[in-house]
This record gives sequence, structure tokens and C-alpha cells, in this order.
Amino acid sequence: MPDTSGADRVEDGGPLESQDVADVTEAGDATASPAEAEADELTLARIALEERTLDLQRLQAEYLNYKRRVERDREKVVQNATYAALAPITEVLDNIDRARESAQSHGQELDGGFKAVADQLERTVAAAGLLKFGEPGDAFDPTFHEALAHQGEDPEVSVTTVKVVAKAGYRIGERVVRAAQVLVVDPAGG
Repeated sequence: MPDTSGADRVEDGGPLESQDVADVTEAGDATASPAEAEADELTLARIALEERTLDLQRLQAEYLNYKRRVERDREKVVQNATYAALAPITEVLDNIDRARESAQSHGQELDGGFKAVADQLERTVAAAGLLKFGEPGDAFDPTFHEALAHQGEDPEVSVTTVKVVAKAGYRIGERVVRAAQVLVVDPAGG
């Protein structure tokens, strides 16, 4: 005949319920005093509480990690969409720069409708996060610059330096859309 005492009814590894504790206490050691039985019940309740608390903390940590991952993925999607939309516009911005340089070489400025459109386009892409970089005098950084040629040495510089910017570089945040295409000079004796 199978053992029907309360001790066999507690599931291995399952959650303790008040009825399980009562059954074990009733079926347990008949010589245990009521104070010892109450202490055992209290110990079992504390253990169960600690297990549930750890489970809750684990679930909370998993949820927070999930939430962070979803937010990070959402930001990447936005960044990639911005990159895809703004990267082709760099060629239009190059044409605007060439038109400005041409006008300046003739002692003029851009004017009229073309100037208004150029200014508006530059403001719009800047507001969307596309930032122009690359100026003569910048220290050469291969992360941001593409050296097209070396123009010898310059005693006025202490590191390889941008002398001429052939095409400006553009970035969105820290992501380089296009490296600045530059001519550089080396420090004297280098």
C-alpha cells in the first residue's frame, strides 16, 4: 500500500503552499512541540519568500534588459534610416560648395533663388543630424579623413595636418557618412 503521509504530497522543486506545510507538520514528528512546529512553518515560509523574491528580481532584470535592447534597436533603425536618406544628399551639398567657391573666385556671392535653396537645404540636413567636417589646419585623422596626396613638409605643423580640403566630410553623430578628402602636409624632419 502506498504511503499517504503528508510528506510525500509536497512536490519536489514546486512551490510550497500553506496546505503542504500543514500536512507535513501534522504528519511529521508526533513528538514535536507546538513551538517547534510553528518555527518549522515559519522557516519554510521564509525560504519560500526568499525564492519568490529571487524569481521576481530575475524577471525584473530580464524585463529591463529586454526594454533596453528594444530601445537600442529602435535607435539603430532611426539612425540607419537617417543615414540612408541623407548620404546621397552629400553630392548635392558638394555642388553647392563648388558653386560658392566659383562665385567667390569671381568676387561674388551666391544670390537669388539658388542661395535661398542652398541655405535651406544646408539648414535642413544639419537639423536632421548631418554635420559637415574637415577644415584646413585640422590634424589628420584616418577615421575622418582620406588623404589624396602629401604636399611635402611644413615647419609650422607638429603632426600630419590637413592643408587643402578637396571634398568636405559628413557625419551623423559619430558615424562617418563620407570621409573628408584632403591633401596633407607632414611636420618638418618627419
